[in-house]
Amino acid sequence: VQLQASGGGAVQPGGSLRLACAASGLTVDVYAIGWFRQAPGKEREGVSSIKGSDGTTFYSNSAKGRFSISVDRTKNTVYLQMNSLKPEDPAVYTCAAGHPTLPLLPYEYDYWGQGTLVTVSS
Repeated sequence: VQLQASGGGAVQPGGSLRLACAASGLTVDVYAIGWFRQAPGKEREGVSSIKGSDGTTFYSNSAKGRFSISVDRTKNTVYLQMNSLKPEDPAVYTCAAGHPTLPLLPYEYDYWGQGTLVTVSS
């Protein structure tokens, strides 16, 4: 199983990025795919998650209204569209797959990809 996160980069406050999590070795239809982030000196936190089976989405309070998660089953890929990025959003963003009962908690995910770095600065 491989989860490849991409799309990170440097943007100014208010800017946008779209992260992608490309899965291989598993089908996103039968997993929940979550996005997590970790900033230096901070704990990993859940940002958003989507159930591949029915598209149910979950967002952290900080992500609601600014971020949007979606799935492209033809590409076996989950996207995280991040708009209105703020100075508090920089972190390494990582995607994970699993069958969580609490979708924004990292310990219930089974497979993890490498992260992609997001920086926000003027």
